[in-house]
Amino acid sequence: MRIGVNALYLIPGCLGGTEIYLRSLLAALGEIDSRNRYFVFTNRETGPDLAPDLPNFQLLPQAVRAISRPARILWEQTMLPLQALRLRLDVMLNPGFTAPLFCPCPQVTVFHDLQHKRHPEYFRWFDLPFWKFFLFWSAQVSRLAIAISDPTAADLRRFYRLPETKLRVVPLGVDPVFFEIGKRRRPDPFLLSASTLHPHKNLDGLLRAFARFREVYPEFRLIACGIHGFFTGPLVALRKSLGLEDSVEFPGWIPRQDLYDLYERAWAFVYPSKFEGFGLPVLEALAAGVPTACSQIEPLAGIAGGAALLFDPLDPDALTGALLRLVEDCELRERLSKAGPRRASMFSWRATAEATLEALAAAGRSTVID
Repeated sequence: MRIGVNALYLIPGCLGGTEIYLRSLLAALGEIDSRNRYFVFTNRETGPDLAPDLPNFQLLPQAVRAISRPARILWEQTMLPLQALRLRLDVMLNPGFTAPLFCPCPQVTVFHDLQHKRHPEYFRWFDLPFWKFFLFWSAQVSRLAIAISDPTAADLRRFYRLPETKLRVVPLGVDPVFFEIGKRRRPDPFLLSASTLHPHKNLDGLLRAFARFREVYPEFRLIACGIHGFFTGPLVALRKSLGLEDSVEFPGWIPRQDLYDLYERAWAFVYPSKFEGFGLPVLEALAAGVPTACSQIEPLAGIAGGAALLFDPLDPDALTGALLRLVEDCELRERLSKAGPRRASMFSWRATAEATLEALAAAGRSTVID
């Protein structure tokens, strides 16, 4: 097959988990597939290292910047279909929510969540029309839709009325390097949280819980690394009002090697999110053997599978209690450290790539059937 990959949305260092997904998926596809040809459409911000350096992978830089969403969408809707026609693509993979609405080949589009339908209050008013229009129609025009978790698949059925025959659930994987981290752990007195600084991540709730936690353990710090979203200002103000300026860090998006070091040294990992499409940082923490506490919501609880301490993210006492247990309960810490890698070993990027390739093949074959 001649497979197109629509990577026009990628802004390195600005997208969080969806960037990790795309890079890991392409690397895994390179490991398992030497037969099909991949044409990866990139923008001006994307570097030359996105696709594997293999004969069957070709980067096709486009003259558009993703930082300008209107320009990127216009290019995706007009120039990308022309490229698909010119290259005689058999199928187009759209890994980032949106697809060309008129495309000469079948399409497979990946939906990481439908947060704009479940929690529109977390979106800025001028962003919502974009999400509502393009995600709905991308789902309709795609031959197959990939959901990264069962809850996201349920949302696609509920909000977009997609039939089962059009849906595939393909969970994410975990980088094997995290299992190696678990073998050389050297915990320091700090708690780690890795997530974008957006309202639904509930970092404001974590700050309040951490302030109460520090009344008992003042030597501990909190590092919340991730992209500085539009909720960064209120979080910085809250940190100041709680007197946590010297004990809470917001380092932003950091290089992967620096993130590995944090997982290696963290005393525990905390993920208090109110909504998730998957929750990749939880899976990474489990793989690294870091004692982990996360929200008792799906899909986080299902991913953790009993290998994490669960709490109600809307209950401040429950969140504070989870932080205290992660420090005080040595038996719990040991159990979670051992259970985490076992649970995480059930997820791999190879399996993600295999299932994605199966979906692409099915979409491509359906053209002949039609």
